[in-house]
Amino acid sequence: MERNTERATCLVVGGGPAGMVLGLLLARGGVEVTVLEKHADFLRDFRGDTVHASTLTLMDELGLGPAFEQVPHQKVDKMEALLEGGQRAVIGDLSRLPGAHKHIAMVPQWDFLDLLADAGKLEPTFTLRMNTEVTGITKSGNRVTGVTYRDRVDGREGEISADLVVAADGRGSILRAEVDLPIYQFGAPMDVWWFRLPRNGDEPVKGGAGRFSAGSAMVLIPRGDYFQCALLIRKGTDQLLRREGIEKFRERVVTLVPWLADRVDHVTDLDEVKLLDVKLDRLRRWHADGLLCIGDSAHAMSPVGGVGINLAVQDAVAAATILAKPLREGRVTGSVLAKVRRRRLFPTVVIQTLQRIIHRLFLGRKLNSTETVSSPGMPAPLALAQRFPFLQAVPAYVIAIGPRPEHAPEFARRKPQTIARS
Repeated sequence: MERNTERATCLVVGGGPAGMVLGLLLARGGVEVTVLEKHADFLRDFRGDTVHASTLTLMDELGLGPAFEQVPHQKVDKMEALLEGGQRAVIGDLSRLPGAHKHIAMVPQWDFLDLLADAGKLEPTFTLRMNTEVTGITKSGNRVTGVTYRDRVDGREGEISADLVVAADGRGSILRAEVDLPIYQFGAPMDVWWFRLPRNGDEPVKGGAGRFSAGSAMVLIPRGDYFQCALLIRKGTDQLLRREGIEKFRERVVTLVPWLADRVDHVTDLDEVKLLDVKLDRLRRWHADGLLCIGDSAHAMSPVGGVGINLAVQDAVAAATILAKPLREGRVTGSVLAKVRRRRLFPTVVIQTLQRIIHRLFLGRKLNSTETVSSPGMPAPLALAQRFPFLQAVPAYVIAIGPRPEHAPEFARRKPQTIARS
């Protein structure tokens, strides 16, 4: 079969938040950019649906704030822990954040990505290609010169060459594997089971809440008329727990959160429970000649804090700021690509270090505990935060804004505008 051969200045592989933000910003910077997404649309369940305060600020800077407000979403202004005996403790109070956005927005990721796609279509140098599955890379000597792809509709194969290929295709990045970049593997004590349960409008959980007990843990995220639930299980026990059956699963849920007993049977089969294989890793070098990795392709994050999307979007903003001019001028060198990692390494290391501490000192101990009842009372750090509420601003800031928030470059900023939704 004859291959089609095409060309772009920059190829972004992966139409997730990082890839779409990078594509939009580069296009606004005058770069000919093509984003490749292997699926026909953005409709996938149990993807990260959090849009953090720093990303909301970015939307304002891009002129997309009014359009985002039209997307159905819920605002979370507190993160809570549900303790033994029905106690509730505030972990982070987002109302104490600086700036206009004192919350995290919970929005279906497909709606967020559709908004970015619609904004991109207004830029003459932006192209989004759906149903385009990248199958490998092309090289000239040691330099990555483009990708090979397969059209998932008609099976047609082709090549696209580019001055730069950006891997924004997640923790299972095919591009990262192709160039075999060195990596730090940190491991994780848990995997996550994702599922949904109905929610009544007057439920006690108004913001994100975690329930932690000996041997198990669960996080409830309110999403309109349902909860997005994350049941934490010990690493590698997915198949073992599935063999125990649906009734044992329901028993675990109700033991953790008794007031879910009246609806847990809405999960009728364990096929409705989706596994997230938790990884925590970081590339030692984020680039090869002609290739840059960002987001989960560069650093897979634990779901602790739900910060993966926020970090990925900030990677994209930093990359666009650094790379737009060199791409226009055709001088993207290894030293230029290395600047992206240098810019984003500090916040990545800070967040991953905090996640590793929580894994080791809290979640790992909880999930591996053989006790049937947790120790009574409130953990000392939580008790201190309840006594001195101003301390609740610290985790709120780390999660919702981050150690080094990025702002839109001047060339990408626009006045507030409405976007015609396709």
